[in-house]
Order: sequence, then structure tokens, then C-alpha cells
Amino acid sequence: MPGHTKIAIIGWGSLIWDLDVLAPQTDLNWRMNAGPRLAMEFTRVSPKRKFGLAVCLDDISGVECPTHVIASTRDDIADAVRDLAIRERTDPQNIGAVCRNTGLSNSTRDQVARAVDDWCVQSGFSGAVWTDIGPNFHESNGEAFTVERGIAYLQTLREESLDEAVRYIENAPHGTDTPLRRALSREPWWVQEAMRLQLR
Repeated sequence: MPGHTKIAIIGWGSLIWDLDVLAPQTDLNWRMNAGPRLAMEFTRVSPKRKFGLAVCLDDISGVECPTHVIASTRDDIADAVRDLAIRERTDPQNIGAVCRNTGLSNSTRDQVARAVDDWCVQSGFSGAVWTDIGPNFHESNGEAFTVERGIAYLQTLREESLDEAVRYIENAPHGTDTPLRRALSREPWWVQEAMRLQLR
């Protein structure tokens, strides 16, 4: 692997189809399903996504799903962290990172950091960065997430917020096969909204 592509950027949500300002710092070639399997679910109410539900790392409500990898052009892990933080419009402390060269391991979830570190050993990357932001459904809605509550929440969205929620969940990689997404695929109103937006 070329020296300038030692650091991996691991993604699973909108990053896959919208690198945005991160694009110049990548080789623009996603390796789908090539990353570590991590537990995730659509349990984050995202202001950036017009308050739709975004997929995030969630070891309580989530199930293991494949992640996807694109190489950073950076040689320094701190630069790769900063790049991803800018794309995610968040503080660098919300970006997970491991670096086998320096021993860096930064994540709010030890099991995720270990899984990514093990994956780096197997894949030949010297380090990796990812969005280390977790669920906030409970804080936003006052109740713990369940699939039924997630669906009920989505049903409260209107106009642009609903359109964005449908686009986001429908555009997520096929392997992001979470309980909420499976349940939505059986909901006639959701299928109708997806068809209205020509996403199926």
C-alpha cells in the first residue's frame, strides 16, 4: 500500500455518498464492506439532517453491520482527525482514532477502538479515524429508543425533514441492515414516501 494511504477513514452513513469537504483529502475510492463490523442503529436525531434519524455507533440498540473504508491522503493521524471533524461539523474530540505507530487510541467505546485496532493489523493500515458520536434519541425524545418509538418519531416529521429522513435511511449502504431499517421496509407509509422520492 502506498505510503500516503496508510490512514483509513471508516464510514457507514452519509459520508459514503457525500464526502463534502473531505473529498480532497481522500483517494476517492471507497472499499465497500472492507472495514470492521461495528454495532450501529439509526438512533441519532441529527440537526444537520433536518432532525431525521442518522445511523451511529450504538452498542445497546445496534446490531453489527459492515463498515466501509476510504484512504486518507494524510500521513499524520492528527491531520486525518481534523479533516473528518471539519466534514462532520464537530469537535475533533468526537472523532475516534487509533494509530499503531504512536499507540494512540481515542474513542468513547473501548470495544470499538479494539475492533478498529485489530482491523488495522489485519488490513495493513497504520491507523484509522471514524465518527465517534453516539445515540441521542433518549435525550431528544425523553424515552429510550425502541424500533416502535423510532417509527413513531419519523411519523412526526413533515415536509423537508421527512424527505431528508427518508433519503438518508434509504441511501445508507445496503449492509446497514438494522432493526429499524428492516421494520421500515415493511411499513406501507414509509415505502410510499420512498417511492415518492424515487428512492426504490
